[in-house]
Order: sequence, then C-alpha cells, then structure tokens
Amino acid sequence: MNLLTQIVSCPYCNEPIELELDPSIAHQRYIEDCWVCCRPIEVELQIQEEGQCHIQVKTQDQ
Repeated sequence: MNLLTQIVSCPYCNEPIELELDPSIAHQRYIEDCWVCCRPIEVELQIQEEGQCHIQVKTQDQ
C-alpha cells in the first residue's frame, strides 16, 4: 500500500502535523489526535479522479 504524507496545521494549536493518507479510498472521514496538543482533529479527505487530493481539517465542534 502506498501512503501519501501531507503536512497540515492543527485547527487548535496551529502547529504543523504530518498525516499519512491512504489514496486507495476516494472519500475518507476520521478523527486523529494532534501530535502536539493531543486534541481530536476531524480529517476529511477526498481524492478526485485526476488524483488530486483535497484535505480538510477542523475541530470537532465546527
């Protein structure tokens, strides 16, 4: 399995965090804890047919 690595900013502490993404699933939504502040981040990933990734991260109360 080929995972993609993407760096995003935590919506709580604004620190950069590294996500490992599975591009074999076109639409994903999951919770991952920030490595810095340990708060839960909602991650939504959409892979377009052209292979482009759209990643959205937000707090659980947004």
